Amino acid sequence: MGLKLTKNEAKSTESLDLKYIQSQLVNCLWRNYIRNLVSKKRRRMLVAGYDLDMTYITDRILAMSFPAERMRAMYRNPLWQVKSVLEMRHPGHYKVYNLCIEESYDASHFNGCVERYPFDDNQVPPILMIKEFCEDVHSWLSSDPKNIAVVHCMAGKGRTGLMVSCYLVYTGMSAEKALQVYAERRTTNNEGVSIASQRRYVGYWEKLRSFHEGVNLTPLVKLPKPIRRELQHIRLYDTVNVDQIFVVVSELQKIPGQRYCPSVSVSKGCCRRIGKDYERSNEPRYYYSFVESEEGKKGVEEPRLVVQMDTERSIIYQKTCLGYHYEKPVQLTGDVRIIFYERLIGGRLFYVCFNTAFITSSLLQFTIGDLDKVGKKGQSICGPSFCLELFFGPSNANCVARPLNDNLLVHE
Repeated sequence: MGLKLTKNEAKSTESLDLKYIQSQLVNCLWRNYIRNLVSKKRRRMLVAGYDLDMTYITDRILAMSFPAERMRAMYRNPLWQVKSVLEMRHPGHYKVYNLCIEESYDASHFNGCVERYPFDDNQVPPILMIKEFCEDVHSWLSSDPKNIAVVHCMAGKGRTGLMVSCYLVYTGMSAEKALQVYAERRTTNNEGVSIASQRRYVGYWEKLRSFHEGVNLTPLVKLPKPIRRELQHIRLYDTVNVDQIFVVVSELQKIPGQRYCPSVSVSKGCCRRIGKDYERSNEPRYYYSFVESEEGKKGVEEPRLVVQMDTERSIIYQKTCLGYHYEKPVQLTGDVRIIFYERLIGGRLFYVCFNTAFITSSLLQFTIGDLDKVGKKGQSICGPSFCLELFFGPSNANCVARPLNDNLLVHE
């Protein structure tokens, strides 16, 4: 009887072990399924038995999603697995760059080799932060040929793509090529950085980069001087199914002692329908702006006044137009974000980000493809000829004498 009991106990133990193995296998498969579902079209890497949301953009730049702990690790990269892979492949030669403002972790998990350059999800960083990031990565990679940079945000796509693309531009690529390389290496559908403003900032960065002449090309970036511009009015042309749109204008504000620059609202308003009698239908409309001498030209030219006729007026002004005129122009400097809402509270339609130093004309125009996060509601109010126009006063407005017939002019 004792022998029979021992056999039953053995069978019971074997049964429990089998059930445990089965449950662990099911849990593992379920977790991998969820992670693959969350990572969508981002490429994953199978290494050391782990299935991780990470990709080598180059031999020395690794992009990945957030290294998570506890519940978040159910659908993100488990931190301990990321650490295990890095220690196995690049022991003592990796540095992690965290771009998230919403989440962080103890840097000791990665031997203290963590640097934070935080900015908001689906948004853009200050130009200065891009410069600091690229110089930091370049210094780290230059210090040892074995070193690699590991860059991540939350999903490891938009913010990561912006900063990795900027670093590729920093080392010599064009903005278009850098965005293409990132898209091909990071995603299966070649859609890397999809936010229009994030792509715009990679283009900004390309304009700032140059190289010292010599055998070893050293990247050189000269940040533009802050330029203050006066936002005079906003217009949205060819809108449908809507009579008013609320608008919030904000700037990224530098806070001493920290890298993160929060967005601070500087103005709120409401764009309303402009009636047919608002514009004089039979008279041409003109713009004027104050422009500096062009770079690269010999000799010193005095800044001059340029007057430009609006040749598209007869076509575009037949469309429904919403507009808002600022009685007192809004002073804007640096990195600007303008968000459009369906309602006074909530119901975001779309937004756009830009830097005032890169405004080359006093009339700034955006098509629907230039705007960010245009959802179904945003698309439903935009006609086929939709256009957002921002009118700015001249940067040297005090030096410009106003024309005598001011009714026919829009001051840029």
